[in-house]
Amino acid sequence: MIKARGLARRFSARGRTANTVDAVSGVDIDVEAGELVGFLGPNGAGKTTTLRMLTTLLRPSEGEATVAGHDLLRDPAGVRGRIGYVAQGGGTAPECPVADELELQGRLYGLSKNEARERGKAVAAQLDIDGLDRRPAGTLSGGQRRRLDIALGLIHRPRLVFFDEPTTGLDPQSRANLWTHIRRLREEHDVTVFLTTHYLEEADSLCDRILVIDGGRIVAEGSPDSLKAQVSGDGVAIGVDPEQTALTADLAGALDGAREVTVSDELVRFRVPRGDLAMPELLRALDRAGIAMRSAQVHRPTLDDVFLSLTGRSLRDAESKHKAAEKEVAHVA
Repeated sequence: MIKARGLARRFSARGRTANTVDAVSGVDIDVEAGELVGFLGPNGAGKTTTLRMLTTLLRPSEGEATVAGHDLLRDPAGVRGRIGYVAQGGGTAPECPVADELELQGRLYGLSKNEARERGKAVAAQLDIDGLDRRPAGTLSGGQRRRLDIALGLIHRPRLVFFDEPTTGLDPQSRANLWTHIRRLREEHDVTVFLTTHYLEEADSLCDRILVIDGGRIVAEGSPDSLKAQVSGDGVAIGVDPEQTALTADLAGALDGAREVTVSDELVRFRVPRGDLAMPELLRALDRAGIAMRSAQVHRPTLDDVFLSLTGRSLRDAESKHKAAEKEVAHVA
């Protein structure tokens, strides 16, 4: 459904001197029909630029790609006619009724008026927004508006749909509801889904396969489980008195297989092959040293651990900044 080779995009920044910025550097992407693929990366990693190239909104500087059976460079109109694209910001007019939005979108794809109306009704029922046909789009809830955005992207019955951060700004209940609808696209309607997201739990829950991009390059790909398996061992965090962190770190580092020992404030963090087996041994060592443990946490590898091990940065940081920005926008609104 998607086959990209060497896809790259450079931007020229003009000032006193002309500089070239490589936003995306030779990306290879393969997506099979029926897959639900997540595209992860921090801000500035090249995620949005790649998505814009694949959806014909930005011409690649180098490389080639076939999307939905059509050549990205030689037949962009063919690509656009066979994909759906749900942008992050949505594209509805607040004063326009839901049914009119759907009908207009269908007409833009060459459907007759009757065909557009019938498909609009069908896709509205599919996404649980039937009965809202005369409601202005601006009066819908956040979750309803996102489902309307998806309906607009599906009315021409594409086999491949791109989602750009589909659940941004939604409350947890609306987000979970939208996950259900996205799963249905693949499971009940055989639609291939390619989505970008900042939410790790979203990628973990929804995606068959994940691509991780950083610095304009794909740095890892695989199923959520296979990616997490690359980060060997469990993560352990031990809370002790700040004056005892150095000794605690030494004791933790002496455990069989212990690695990545770090100290931060009152916490000593490290990774071991089996946290459940290492903890009793560490507790005995702490007791012999007269160190009182304040807290202890053991967790299995997460997607954030994967990203941290690959790039040295936490994707949780990007997610937190994203949520903070959403709150700021909501506060201003």
